[in-house]
Amino acid sequence: MLSECRASRRSDKLYPAELLLTISLEHTPERAILAGFERRRGAASSSATESFQELAELAVSAGAEIAAQLFQVRPDAEAATLIGHGKVEELKELTDAAHADVIIFDHDLTPTQQRNLEAATGVKVIDRTQLILDIFASRARTAEGRLQVELAQLKYILPRLTGQGKSLSRLGGGIGTRGPGETKLETDRRRIAVKIKKLEQELEHVRSGRALHRRRRDAVPVPTVSLAGYTNAGKSTLFNRLTSAGVLADAKMFATLDPTLRAIALPSNRRVILSDTVGFIRNLPTTLIEAFRATLEEVADAALILHVVDVSSDRAPRHVAEVFRVLSEIGASGTPQILVLNKADCLPPEERDAGILGPRLLGEAGQSPLTPAVLVSGLTGAGLPDLFRLIDQAVPFDAVEKVRFRIPLRDGASIALLHQCGKVLAEDYDGNLCEMEVDAPESLRRRLRRYLIRTPGLPVEKSV
Repeated sequence: MLSECRASRRSDKLYPAELLLTISLEHTPERAILAGFERRRGAASSSATESFQELAELAVSAGAEIAAQLFQVRPDAEAATLIGHGKVEELKELTDAAHADVIIFDHDLTPTQQRNLEAATGVKVIDRTQLILDIFASRARTAEGRLQVELAQLKYILPRLTGQGKSLSRLGGGIGTRGPGETKLETDRRRIAVKIKKLEQELEHVRSGRALHRRRRDAVPVPTVSLAGYTNAGKSTLFNRLTSAGVLADAKMFATLDPTLRAIALPSNRRVILSDTVGFIRNLPTTLIEAFRATLEEVADAALILHVVDVSSDRAPRHVAEVFRVLSEIGASGTPQILVLNKADCLPPEERDAGILGPRLLGEAGQSPLTPAVLVSGLTGAGLPDLFRLIDQAVPFDAVEKVRFRIPLRDGASIALLHQCGKVLAEDYDGNLCEMEVDAPESLRRRLRRYLIRTPGLPVEKSV
């Protein structure tokens, strides 16, 4: 139809209605059927129901229009179709009646199950992992983010490749072309394996670069405070309120993927680096955790984690528990935390009490109620002075003390670092050694502890 419109424009006969209809059809969202499954007897559990509701939010975030829903509870999954032959027929009828374009399962499908379901229903079938990967692919903006998403997608696709086993890529006649050759499927698998290896090498360079940046930040006594939390908890809105950074803030899930760092000043006039990272979600695909390892290390290496939770959500305790689980997986469970109860403006005034809400949420999530909590609103700015005060109390002060260093002259970088980040009071050279008396912050003392001669309250390694 678009070609007809172009032709009509050349003949000075333009039909705007047809052109508008064509444009609207090009942007029509896919109609999706949501399918859930739980392995148990009786009715669906509350956890499965919440996960299914979350799948609907993910589908809308991906741009789909939900046409219908179907849920199956049975003692065991069927190997061929997951939900059983009877439910597959019901799903087929539902798909035809709703004119659906895609079926989205709230459960990981094996390659065989996915192929069988597509053959039975006649439409595209994807699972929760593929849906999340699709959202990540549409939201990644930086080169690093695109690399991470592409790696996760290829690792997901590799075991799901299908093809005609007898179709050969070496077709022709004559010497050197006869024989079984190599199937197209084998060629695709090899090419994807090579691409995965290349992406892993590129991401390793990214990881090394991030490590170098962290070491440079460590050279200056500016600690990092990282925002973490469940997706759509309001982290980016809070980040913008704290830093005026202008980061994209959207009600859609995973609106922000690429990490952003900004410096903020605390009430004590100290400066810290605030980092905004990707949100967490239940059943976050393992491939994504592996691919986003370089990004998540920003959370693991932070001096303090601001655990942001949507306090107005009925699922807040489960979200808190899930974030604690992911933090444990990435090695950040021992990092000090502040529970930031966001979206306080959505609560009735009589319920706005952090002293009650914080311990109750932590207790329901199975965590220690001793974690400090503060009630804020990233939208209105309410409670931010209390948040700044807690950050000031929790972040190490990086106290300055007078100490002496004995440094070999061959390590000129360490001598220059003391001049750059400390206050050199005295400097004496003896042979191949330089002895310096410096007012040095704790971060600098820890970095050069191997050259320390004496320091109160800090373990000293044997000096050179």
